[in-house]
Amino acid sequence: MPLNRLTPVLRQSVEALEQESRRKGHEAVVVGVLPPEGTRGPRYLLEGYGNKPFLRMNSNSYLGLSGHPALKKAEEVAIERFGVGPGAVRFISGTYRVHVELERHLADFHHREAAMIFSSAYATVLSVVVPLTTDQTVLISDELNHNCIINAVRLARPLEKIVYKHLDLGDLEQALQKAAQMGARRTLILTDGVFSMRGSHAPLAEISALVQQYDGQFAENALLVVDDSHGVGAFGPTGRGTEEYTATGADILIGTLGKAFGVNGGYVVGPSDLIAYLRETSPMYIYSNPITPGEAAAARAALELLQALEGQERLRHLQAMTQRFRQGLLSLGYESFPGAHPVVPLVLRDGALTSRLVRYLREYGVLATAIVYPVVPKGEDSIRFQVSAEHTQADIDEVLGILQAFKHDVLGAS
Repeated sequence: MPLNRLTPVLRQSVEALEQESRRKGHEAVVVGVLPPEGTRGPRYLLEGYGNKPFLRMNSNSYLGLSGHPALKKAEEVAIERFGVGPGAVRFISGTYRVHVELERHLADFHHREAAMIFSSAYATVLSVVVPLTTDQTVLISDELNHNCIINAVRLARPLEKIVYKHLDLGDLEQALQKAAQMGARRTLILTDGVFSMRGSHAPLAEISALVQQYDGQFAENALLVVDDSHGVGAFGPTGRGTEEYTATGADILIGTLGKAFGVNGGYVVGPSDLIAYLRETSPMYIYSNPITPGEAAAARAALELLQALEGQERLRHLQAMTQRFRQGLLSLGYESFPGAHPVVPLVLRDGALTSRLVRYLREYGVLATAIVYPVVPKGEDSIRFQVSAEHTQADIDEVLGILQAFKHDVLGAS
């Protein structure tokens, strides 16, 4: 059937996004990766730019492991042994030994009884929150949680949904009081570990104390559920994320294999009874293929590498480069949100100016991404810079030099 009446409506919607500086636009296509050379880290080649090299400052690969020889070797060995795909969902014929071994290692890494892997962290959040929600459950969520938590709350059918002000413990306590007064049997308190657009972290110690304070008022517990996809592998003294940074554990922890670990997939860790229940009820586990055996083997190799001397050295370098870049931004007079995570936003509070700076950076060989409304609240338009262990001091200083030139050339500031 023709789309002649729908097409103009869709086109107008895209044009409106363009006029409001909200359109994401065409995706950059990476066609090659140049290895580190001299004092600089890797550079990336893009379709349409010939041999012009780009410094990537917009990747979630915080430890720079996606091209690591140990990960590539582990994936190659698994592919030779098991093939390139799982062939089916896990309960039919899609579980391989490498899946089971990875889950065991993830549980051990996080000091939990059991773990369960999914195709992505997004799928993990949906497949944890929805099955744990009944018509006698209240869902309580931070207002700046990631889109995956927002959509999980939308898909669930709880007794009540409550959104509390960002990191506002008083508002969170009021939400817990309301949930208890409603007679809910169960409540899930949902938060990001690291808020991906700000680089700030949730105060898990304070949140957990509140949850424990009200836990006795719910017949089936008040549970703290943390999605620490940006924290695990990149945050905390040994890379165990926001739990380690705040010295506080979540009741249910969700993480990803597709950011600091450099591979693909998501996972949840927790008590063995919880994981057994989720294997029987999580739709994106039951009805969707798992990550490939090769990806599972590479993820396990990344986990082992992080815990070895090389991984810990990468983590320390990442922390040092993050501090160097953050301090550099502030010394240039730019605004950022406070934090210690390698997500370092440059906040301009103007969508058009933000897009202009992104174009300026690309002109000078730096890849960065504009983050504008509705991804962030109105007035918080920013560039989300992401530091990686691949970056050298020379790389960081190069980007800071370009940002200094932008202030002089475009903003007219010295």
